[in-house]
Formats: sequence, structure tokens, C-alpha cells
Amino acid sequence: MAAAVKVDPLELRLRNYAETDPHEDKPFTSKSLRECYAAGARAFGWDRRPLEPRAMRDGDMLIGWGMASATRPANWQEAGVRFVFTGDGDVTLQTGSHDIGTGTYTIAAQMTADALNLPVHRVHVELGDTRFPKAPISAGSLTAASLAAAILAGAEAAKQQLFKLALSTERTPLAGFADADLALADGFVQARAAPHTRIGIPALLARNGMERFVATGTAKPGADQKQFSSHAFGAHFAEVRVDPDLGHVRVSRWAGAFAAGRILNAKTARSQVIGSIVWGIGMALMEETRVDPHTGRITNASLSEYLVPVNADIPDIATIFVEEQDRRTNPSGVKGVGEVPMVGVAAAIANAVWHATGIRVRDLPITVEKLLI
Repeated sequence: MAAAVKVDPLELRLRNYAETDPHEDKPFTSKSLRECYAAGARAFGWDRRPLEPRAMRDGDMLIGWGMASATRPANWQEAGVRFVFTGDGDVTLQTGSHDIGTGTYTIAAQMTADALNLPVHRVHVELGDTRFPKAPISAGSLTAASLAAAILAGAEAAKQQLFKLALSTERTPLAGFADADLALADGFVQARAAPHTRIGIPALLARNGMERFVATGTAKPGADQKQFSSHAFGAHFAEVRVDPDLGHVRVSRWAGAFAAGRILNAKTARSQVIGSIVWGIGMALMEETRVDPHTGRITNASLSEYLVPVNADIPDIATIFVEEQDRRTNPSGVKGVGEVPMVGVAAAIANAVWHATGIRVRDLPITVEKLLI
């Protein structure tokens, strides 16, 4: 449509920007797609893009710029956690979720340390045991949001129980204070107004003859959340170089900007974004399942014949996270970031290929044969 009416593709999107979810007719918990457009376009230099195709060259190579939007529902499910405090001052988080390489151990430790106001080296994480409280699988971009909500609930339960224990302990330095007067900090229960009036959790356990102290927490979406539509958003900007004689396409530059609520760990989140974009490049240019029409068997069922991107196929990928505060999506304000960056990658590449060649490819992958016409 942008090409037909001779309007910049980004401008067309901004003119038709939806402030509410047109599919569900609900307000968004938050939507920072406009900010993603601005940040990604600025990093990429999109304002220098000519409208007409085949207008940019580098020697014999055709250069094309394309962009696309990304959106994915920000879901979460009921999850439970168990905190085990021990006499050495450490705490172990136990939950039935698991880590498939997406950094759940890391962010679970960080979230626990933050919620309990503990140094992160004092936190241990145990996952994937059916004896632990039930939690979602690592799928649907819902693990971090679900665990974060449960950790917040568990931490609040742990604090209240520790406060009561501290106030009822013999010879407590906190005598005369109430629950509301107390805080948890660096492994101590202390008075808010007098931080040096405190008792350490190890001492608290020892005075009460306890080897460990256990607290649990559970969180699940409430009925009020059905009033809103919750999504993570992003914007992709891609540059491709196309050999006009051979029809070969290479992605030469990339910028992506994403709004996914509270980013728990910038390093692991960036890695997930890069991985998703690499997936999308494979989807756009290489990955194709071929089926024998006579037998129905897949004929390229191994990585020797099913092509996926390798390092040489991937350019430097600039990643940008747009700051977003959204407590309506879930108690932690976390939206999943594992899958939304893949959405729109193939579309951005197809748009860039059109801009380079004037040829619109509408089925994937974009192979040499589809460009040599």
C-alpha cells in the first residue's frame, strides 16, 4: 500500500496507528510501538530512504531498505515458588519451571535478590523438579512474567512471616515495633526508622531452634486483566544487498527496537533478541521444508540439506530496548521478549528485497529463482 500511494512505509504506519487493540476492541495495558518506530528509524538512518525501488546501488549491487512491525501477546500463567532460608544466610528459590538456555536461572536469581533485598550471591535457584511448586513451561514467552509475579508474591509472604517471627522471638531487639515498622535488608529484619535495630535471619532461626525457614507464594492472572489487551511491540529496519545477475540476497545491516515492559537483564534479553532475528533471517532466505509428493516424506530432514544461517550470513544487529512501565500487564511489569523479535523479520527482509529490486516476493523463502525473472 505504501508503494501504491507513494508514501514512506513508516509514515503509512504512523498515519494508521491503533491506540487500542482493533482485534479485541480493548485498551492496551501499554503500547510503545510509536517509540520503537522512532528509536529504530533513528538508529538505522531511515529518513535517508528513497521512495522508489532500485534507487540505491553500491557498484553493481542493488541496495534495499525495508521495515516491519512486531507484536506478540504478553501472556502469563499461574506460578508458584518456594523460598528456603538457611542458617548460613542464604536463600534457595525452588520452582517447577525450567531453563532451556533462555536465562531463567539468571533472572530468577536476580528477581529473588531484588524482592528480598539480598545480595545476589546469597541466592540459589533450583528448577525443574516436580516436588517444587507448579510453574509454567518455557514456552509462549510467559516464563519470566509468570515467575516474576510468583516471586513477588512469595517474597511478600516471606517478609510478613519473618516479621512476625522476629517480633515474637525472645530477647528480640525489635520489641515494641509492629509489622508495618519493619523491613528486610541484606539478610536482616530491621526497623525502618532505625536500621541498626535489627536481627539477622541466621540468628532468628537459631534462637527459634529452626534449621531452615520456608515460605511459599503463588500468583495468577485476575479477572480484571481481561479488560485489557497486553502485547509486547517492536520495529525492524533491514538493509539487503542483492546481486542483480545472480539473484543472491545478503542482509547487510539491521536495527531493531523493542518495548517489552520491564527488562530484567539487558544482556540476556539482547541475546534473545539477536537469536530471534537470526531465526527470522533464516525463515526469510533459507529455511524450506521440502516434501516428496509421492511419499509425503521430508526430503531435507537433516542440517546438511535444510539450510539455516551461520555467522557469515548475519550482520551486526543493533538492538534497542524502549523503556516501558506497565503494571497493568502483570504485577512485575514484565512482558516476554523471547519471541516478539522474530515477528516481522521476514516481512522486513521481503520489503527490503522489493525496495532493492522492484520484485515483490510473497512466499518464503526468498530464493534465487524467485528473483531471476
